Amino acid sequence: MIALDDAIALIRDRIQPLGAETVPLGAAHRRWLAAPVIAARTQPPFDASAMDGYAVRSADLTGWDIRLDLRGESAAGHASHHAVGAGGAFRISTGARLPAGADQVVIQENCRKAEGGITTAEAPHPGAHIRRAGIDFMTGDTLLEPGQSMTPAAMSLAASAGHSALSVSRQPIVGLLSTGDELVEIGAAAGPDQIINSLGPGLTALVQAWGGLPRYLGIARDDVVDVREKLRAAEGLDLLVTIGGASVGDHDHLRRVFGELGGELFFEKIAIKPGKPTWFGRLGSTPVLGLPGNPVSAMVMARLCLKPAMDRLLGSENPALFLSAQLGIDLPANGPRENMIRAHFDAATGQIAPLDNQDSSALSALVASNALIRRPAEAPAASAGESVSFLPLDAG
Repeated sequence: MIALDDAIALIRDRIQPLGAETVPLGAAHRRWLAAPVIAARTQPPFDASAMDGYAVRSADLTGWDIRLDLRGESAAGHASHHAVGAGGAFRISTGARLPAGADQVVIQENCRKAEGGITTAEAPHPGAHIRRAGIDFMTGDTLLEPGQSMTPAAMSLAASAGHSALSVSRQPIVGLLSTGDELVEIGAAAGPDQIINSLGPGLTALVQAWGGLPRYLGIARDDVVDVREKLRAAEGLDLLVTIGGASVGDHDHLRRVFGELGGELFFEKIAIKPGKPTWFGRLGSTPVLGLPGNPVSAMVMARLCLKPAMDRLLGSENPALFLSAQLGIDLPANGPRENMIRAHFDAATGQIAPLDNQDSSALSALVASNALIRRPAEAPAASAGESVSFLPLDAG
């Protein structure tokens, strides 16, 4: 049995990043960068007005109710090519190029129109309401690093820097194989001893949310021939995730067939609760991550082990971010395995409390939780108000 941190390190060590591909910027949303984004232009490319008003020379603002001649206009996309000159002003709009000679913008609320010009009592403030060229970035600046996810804000940044296409990591093709005669697919009639395969949709959604292309392989029945056929069908995947079938019962054939097909096992159990039966290996060139069959155990271990595996395939260094919070209630001493306790974190109070239902099959409790309290093996009892480590659970 292996510790969680050691298991994650081994997963990352045995998985190699995928290659890169170039995609149009519009197709890069939620993809992971394979190369840095370097600014191909300066932004803004010129000194521009930050407000609607009048471009003036601060040297002309020498007294009360100064009158300035209105000598032109500079609009966004239609700059004036004339200089302001002494005693002059240009009407200017937000984002428009600052006319030559101007070094201050007086907002329109602080001006009054006069015959052929304006009057203002504005004091001289060189640079007021002006966005200097390059205040956002300069040509050649590195704006985004490899391994970063292309968020909507990053998409806008890449566009403003002059990029119409980006180099991104190839999306991993992740096979999802459920196991067990007790499972039926959604929409099928369940027998008296069967349950609906709930993890197929849940893990499919997680793979998509984490940047992969899920390929659902169906349910492998508790039959050696069917398990063998399903495992052989996984050839060519970037990652295979199996669900259940890892126990040592008479009807659990997955691990035995995996070995018969030449699979290499890297670890077979993790010292954690829930999720102890999680295992990891390689079949041919395909990494294989085995998740427990209990729904909550599988979803928790997907967050702890599947996400690091996918991050590695995508070339992303994105370790799980554990935070600290105050316990809202007392916790008993922990046992010999690390424990991930489903919990609710209240951001308003900074407190966290475990949910009452910690059963490894209770999906309703998992939906109600937004965090996992991390309790080390053999941790002593903890009192309300003490600080504990927790992992936020995103919505996927």
